[in-house]
Amino acid sequence: MSEVCPARRQVLLGLSGTALAAMLPKTAQASRSTKGFKDLSFYNLHTGERGEGHFWIDGQYQKETLNTFSQVLRDHRQNIAAPMDKRLYEYLFQLQNVLNNKDEIHVISGYRSPKTNQMLAAKSNGVAKKSYHMKGMAMDIAIPSVNLKELRDAAISLQLGGVGYYPSSGFVHIDCGPVRSWG
Repeated sequence: MSEVCPARRQVLLGLSGTALAAMLPKTAQASRSTKGFKDLSFYNLHTGERGEGHFWIDGQYQKETLNTFSQVLRDHRQNIAAPMDKRLYEYLFQLQNVLNNKDEIHVISGYRSPKTNQMLAAKSNGVAKKSYHMKGMAMDIAIPSVNLKELRDAAISLQLGGVGYYPSSGFVHIDCGPVRSWG
């Protein structure tokens, strides 16, 4: 019995993999190719604006999509946009994967300018004076097709940052600060 040299073995293995891929149904091949991007979809409840798109493709963040997201997530009271932390988008992407949900994320609050944050903090004890919203590291969200408690529990399970639960206000706060939860 003859020995197959290592290089030839690699070629034969590669050919058998190619043959196997060719035999897969087209839908299976298409689903494999979707791993090269990450997408999100937002609806800002205060402005009525929407933003959606692939924020990450083949290992690269997409500047144009991130700019669109920043505009939709801006401080609507002051009309000021700021770049949001990319870890927040990753958090939301993973949250939707855990929930097996790709529905539009409703945004109650994204970026907050210091002026807006100070005004809100003066009206409510629930607003932190040094809020992660001012750093573009937090969002208050809801997904209408997902129970708020389920959304909170899924966010906590990820252990990616802070999670606040505000059922009477209809949202969950997430941030990419230290892991903690409240509410």
